[in-house]
Amino acid sequence: MRIDIITVLPDLLESPLNHSIMKRAREKGLLEVHIHSLRDYAINKYGQVDDTQFGGGAGMVIMCEPLSKVIEKLKSERNYDEIIYLTPDGETYHQQTANRLSLKENLMMICGHYKGIDQRIRDLYVTLEISIGDYVLSGGELAAAILTDSIGRLLPGVLNDETSALTDSHQDGLLAPPVYTRPAEFMGLKVPDILLSGHFAKIEEWRHEQAVERTQQRRPDLMKD
Repeated sequence: MRIDIITVLPDLLESPLNHSIMKRAREKGLLEVHIHSLRDYAINKYGQVDDTQFGGGAGMVIMCEPLSKVIEKLKSERNYDEIIYLTPDGETYHQQTANRLSLKENLMMICGHYKGIDQRIRDLYVTLEISIGDYVLSGGELAAAILTDSIGRLLPGVLNDETSALTDSHQDGLLAPPVYTRPAEFMGLKVPDILLSGHFAKIEEWRHEQAVERTQQRRPDLMKD
């Protein structure tokens, strides 16, 4: 898979995508992530990529011209399955969306900044608008890192144990059950006996029951779905 990310602040994406699982995915050649600085496509020598809003109002808007230039350049080099704009008014991101996007070959992500991007870019190019939650960030860079991580870890061969992703929270519509490791007793708290029994069928049954109970307690809205 290849992911191209367009941003005003490329340095914000360097660290999250160059460590741990994402680093291994890129080193294995399973995931390509290319970060494009929008200022390389600025309209003048001062690096301008934004301007004031028509109609007045606080906050700057990222202009059409620089975004169109980089999008057209990338589209001329390959076909994109989705051109994603990270925005608070997009559809809320869910694990099912991550699953679907992990099956794609080429994704482009546009990071908003300031008051966002000119609506005409959304009308002309964007095929999917995503919000990672009902709150506002300074820009879309951290949201793009979240999407890249959540999608990249699902690619075959990225995780050492490929079944691990299948038991994550939200993968089956439930939160994950509690997990334990050594020692078997810590500060008077013991690991549930069932996990030490070696009876794997009963362990899986216990884990499912715990997942349902935890979901009912913490996210009853998921049970409605």
